[in-house]
Amino acid sequence: MPRVTGLGHVGIYVRDLERMVAFYRDVMGMQITKQNWRAGVVFLSADPDTVDHEIALMRGRPEGADPHLIQQISMRAASLDDLRAFHRRLVAEGYRIEEVVNHASAIGCYFFDPEGNRTEVFWVTGRPCWVPTVSPIDIHQSDVPVGGRMTEESATLTPARQG
Repeated sequence: MPRVTGLGHVGIYVRDLERMVAFYRDVMGMQITKQNWRAGVVFLSADPDTVDHEIALMRGRPEGADPHLIQQISMRAASLDDLRAFHRRLVAEGYRIEEVVNHASAIGCYFFDPEGNRTEVFWVTGRPCWVPTVSPIDIHQSDVPVGGRMTEESATLTPARQG
């Protein structure tokens, strides 16, 4: 039976992406591993040689009484077959699957836990990718792409100037 092998990363909705990136980079000493300022996404790692990212910052934290802080909780699976087994189990148990996507460096199955928290179980492909990418896939096909460069990988974008 498949099991998760550990916490992969925590995704946090933020109001001020530039300030939050500066905090995790300059105060906490983490390194930016992927960034797409236009989309409002920055990934940071304390040990980029070992793990792609532990913190994912996402622009979009709403104001008001419901701050909606957690963007997602992500956990690693040991293999593509384990990820497929998780997908089958989640569907069989009636959990709502949001999407299954190829991120180039990982394949992720996004779903909602019993209290509606967005959760991901993912498998690391071993393929490098320095810009966050998302391509929907059918995880149960035998030809799930896990090598090469994806066409939607674009150049790193710089943050918009605040004026």
